Amino acid sequence: MALSPADVLKQIKDKEVKFVDLRFTDTRGKEQHVSVPAKQFTMDKFEDGHAFDGSSIAGWKGIEASDMLLMPEADTARLDPFTDETVLNITCDVIEPSDGKGYDRDPRSIAKRAEAYLKSTGLGDTAYFGPEPEFFVFDSVTWNVDMSGCFVKIDSEEAPWSTGKEYEGGNMGHRAGAKGGYFPVPPVDTLQDMRNAMCLAMEAQGVEVEVHHHEVAAPGQCEIGTMFEKLVKRADWCQILKYTVWNVAHSYGKTATFMPKPVVGDNGSGMHVHQSVWKGGENMFAGNKYAGLSDFALHYIGGIIKHAKALNAITNPGTNSYKRLVPGFEAPINLAYSSRNRSAACRIPYATNPKGRRVEVRFPDPTANPYLAFAAMLMAGLDGVQNKIHPGDPIDKNLYDLPPSQAKKVPNVCSSLDMALEYLDKGRAFLTKGGVFSDAMIDAYIALKMEEVTRFRMTTHPLEFDMYYSS
Repeated sequence: MALSPADVLKQIKDKEVKFVDLRFTDTRGKEQHVSVPAKQFTMDKFEDGHAFDGSSIAGWKGIEASDMLLMPEADTARLDPFTDETVLNITCDVIEPSDGKGYDRDPRSIAKRAEAYLKSTGLGDTAYFGPEPEFFVFDSVTWNVDMSGCFVKIDSEEAPWSTGKEYEGGNMGHRAGAKGGYFPVPPVDTLQDMRNAMCLAMEAQGVEVEVHHHEVAAPGQCEIGTMFEKLVKRADWCQILKYTVWNVAHSYGKTATFMPKPVVGDNGSGMHVHQSVWKGGENMFAGNKYAGLSDFALHYIGGIIKHAKALNAITNPGTNSYKRLVPGFEAPINLAYSSRNRSAACRIPYATNPKGRRVEVRFPDPTANPYLAFAAMLMAGLDGVQNKIHPGDPIDKNLYDLPPSQAKKVPNVCSSLDMALEYLDKGRAFLTKGGVFSDAMIDAYIALKMEEVTRFRMTTHPLEFDMYYSS
C-alpha cells in the first residue's frame, strides 16, 4: 500500500527520525542529496517543496535562473541503514518554480513523462522494467592522472594476478581463473557474506531481491537480481541498489564500482534490461509468433534495433562503456534478436507463462542513468510499434562464428561514445515525441558528454607508450 505524506510524518515521529534526506538524480545518473532536521520537515515540504540551487548541477541551469524545488514523493520514504543517527531517505522530483512542472532536465521527471506518454498513445498503460546491474568489488584501487603521466592499480584478493602476493595470515590460494568466476562456492567466492548483507539492506529499503551470485569475471564481479517494477519505481530501486552496494562494500573495508570495464582481459559489467508493456492487465508482448511473442513485441524489438546507436549515448554513457562492447566477452554488440543467443542485442528469455513474456535488451551498462535509459528504451520500442518496424528474422546461431559474408550483414552497436552522441544528435526525433525529452535537454546532455570525450581524447594513455615510444 502506497505511503501518504501523513504516513511519512507519522513514521518520522514513531521511529524518532532525526534527519530527512532529500534525494534526486543528476543528468549523469549520480544521486545528490540535502538533509533537513526532522523538526523542519512538515507537511509544507510535500506541498511547497524544498528550494535549492540548481546551477551547481552539471548540465542544468545557469546562475541567472538557478532556483529549483525538490518535491518529495511520500511513497519512496525509507530508513537509511548506514547512518549513525536515524535518517529517513526520500526521493524527489525536481520542479521548475515558474510553472510548477517537472524540470525539463530532471531525469525522474523525464521518466514520468515517458510513462504518461505511453498511456496517451493508447498502446499500453504500464511499462515494466527489470534491470540486472553487474558490479565489481575490489580490495582497493589507486590511480593518478597528471602532467607527469598516469596509472591505475587494482588490488583484489580474488584476482588471478594475486597468486604470488603475500597476505597477512597467508595466501590461501583459492581463486578462479580469468572468466572463471561464474560461480564456484566459497572459499573461491569470498563475497558471499557481503552480498547477503547487501540484499538484506536492500530488502529493508523496500527493494525486492530475487537472487545474488558471483559473476563471470574472476576479481570480484557480482550481480544482485531484483524484481521487475513499473518504470519510475524500478529506476528508483536502481539508485537504492547502487547506494547500498557502495556502502556495504565500504563497511567491509572494500570498494565497489559499476564501471563497465575496469579490468583488462576479463568480462565487463553490463546491465541487461528486461522490459514489457501491459494494457488492462494483459501482457502486450505475449502472442503466437517467434518464442511466444506478439507482433507488438516484435515491432518493439524493431524499434530498439533501429534506434540502438542513438540509445547507446544514453544506455552506454561513458568512454569506458565501449571497452566492454567488443567481441569475445559475451558482449551483445550485434543488433539482432534471439531466444538463445547471448551475443544478440535483444534476447527473449524462456518463460512458461505468457505473463512472463518479455524482451531483454543486453547492451546497456550500469553507468547509465536508469531514469533516462528506461525512458529512452521505452520511447524507441513504442516508435517501433507505432511504425510497425519489423526486426527481420531472428539469429539463433553463434554470431561470432558466422561466416564473414553473413556476419557483415548484421549491424553492430556503436564503438565509441562520440559516435553514439552523433547518432543521438541526428536521430533524436523518437525521444522528443509527446515532449518526453526536449531538444534543449538532449543538447545539454550531448554537450556534457562531449566534455568527457574531449578529456579522454586529450589524455595520453600508457598503452600508447607501449605501442609508439620507440617508433
